[in-house]
Amino acid sequence: MPTSIPRGCDRMSDFKSPITAGTVTAADGSVAVADETATAKVVVRAAAGTAAATDLGVGFGESRLRADGTLVCGTRPEEWTLFAGLERAGELAASIDTTGFVSVLDITHGRAMIRVSGPKAAKVLEKVCNVDLSDDMTPDGAVFSASVAKVTCDLLRSDRDGEPSYLISCERSFGGYLHAALADACTEFGATLPAGLGIH
Repeated sequence: MPTSIPRGCDRMSDFKSPITAGTVTAADGSVAVADETATAKVVVRAAAGTAAATDLGVGFGESRLRADGTLVCGTRPEEWTLFAGLERAGELAASIDTTGFVSVLDITHGRAMIRVSGPKAAKVLEKVCNVDLSDDMTPDGAVFSASVAKVTCDLLRSDRDGEPSYLISCERSFGGYLHAALADACTEFGATLPAGLGIH
């Protein structure tokens, strides 16, 4: 099922991304690595049978895009991560029914997020991640966790315009390094790194 965070998440105000480099793109457009840290991120843990779990309605390893633009991901059993425009972080957290065994945590400022997209996106990730990224194993909408360039990450396949695209979320402190590692992996496919971005 196609899933995508709404574009235009540019209300930065006091928000600051740990990623300082811009988007890195292969000359032929076959792959791009972009910073999407400026996105609202809310984690919900809810026991089965609670109103929150029923309302979220997404199984572990799956995702869906709500009509209001919220991307709901079944990150772990009885745990969901919600993504939306940066300015909606408070709204997302407040929208969860906390009746029963439910906790809600706004992690917007605590996690970096990077998007790798394009026809060769999977090839780039295969250089730094040992997950099977074939369509059968990780189709559009799949949610999974893996080590990416030796960083523990949550990943979501979130195709755009009919092309493979992956959202990769990690602890904020690793954001700059992970972006640089993914950008470096694109050089084999014709990307040129900005000065000072390399990891070697």
